[in-house]
Amino acid sequence: MSVFIVCGAARRGPTSNLIMRLTKLAYDTSALVEFYREALESLGALCERTWFDRLQVVADGQAAKIWNPEGQLLELEVRFPPPDHAGPRDAAKEVFPGCPLTFRLADALCPAPLVLHRVALQMPESPKPPPGDVAEKLWRAQYPETFRWQLETPFQPNWHFSLLALARCEIQAIDQHWSLHRLVLSLPDGQPDEALAAELGFCGAAPERAQPISWPAPDPAAWQPMLRDALLRELEGDLAAIRQRQETYLRRELERIDDYFAGYERELRERLQRQQRDEAKVKLEERLAAAKLEHQRRRQDQVQRHEIRLLPHLDALLLLAEPAWRATVTAGPRDAAFTQPAQYLPRARRWTPLPRA
Repeated sequence: MSVFIVCGAARRGPTSNLIMRLTKLAYDTSALVEFYREALESLGALCERTWFDRLQVVADGQAAKIWNPEGQLLELEVRFPPPDHAGPRDAAKEVFPGCPLTFRLADALCPAPLVLHRVALQMPESPKPPPGDVAEKLWRAQYPETFRWQLETPFQPNWHFSLLALARCEIQAIDQHWSLHRLVLSLPDGQPDEALAAELGFCGAAPERAQPISWPAPDPAAWQPMLRDALLRELEGDLAAIRQRQETYLRRELERIDDYFAGYERELRERLQRQQRDEAKVKLEERLAAAKLEHQRRRQDQVQRHEIRLLPHLDALLLLAEPAWRATVTAGPRDAAFTQPAQYLPRARRWTPLPRA
């Protein structure tokens, strides 16, 4: 089985606690109509809710491209029938689960290319750095192999940076699977920050400061593998179940193909043994060779049909900053102590070694 990872512009298992998977919202006609109204108006359309499940739309330009690539002026009424509604669907005027209008609208709302935003989080700042004994205790709890530990410089105020990504994941297999994930990765080590991902909805933006923040330079080449590995860890359980089912289906198809060609080739060999004429024998041998090639082609075709493709789509990318404390620390095993800068994050009560200057 094969898994193809195709990354976009930058889509449960044992490790599902590393990344926050956002649950699907229950179907609500009123909320869906309001989403369409606000989204289309943000793209420049004129909208009026004529009934609880209907929206009158007048659009051109970017908003009209959801219905026609040229963006020509149009006027239409969009209907929002219940998901269990029976009867034919009009994909151009009706919104239903999996309809193309919703996917086109979501793509129109996402800027292309992807824009990297930056925000400093409002956190309860600690007026004092942690005492030396507390800092040492937390370091030793995080790095149990530490034998020697010493704080070489006083704590200085600093900023800790994290990378937030909102990713839609599409798994293409026999069935198509979609999921939405919110990833928060600590920089520069790329470790998932479970607590911040779960509490992000309760965080606000800090007021603008007189002293500007020294933001790290964007590094897509380093961020892409970190995001890919985090998504693979999160989807490990889903992929294992899908892979098992794909292998079952593939095994059944390969057995069917093998049985068919085994019988066909056996028949050709029996006819070849009974045949007396040289010309007929040559033709049977050619058919036998062609059958072997076709057998391999059919097997390879089924393998390709049962491949699994994982396509992540990044919808948002945000660089987060929160207060931290920086110091130089000497620490390490008995015979391999080292001195390097490190950062203490009060929110997580966690140390992060920093690269040496």
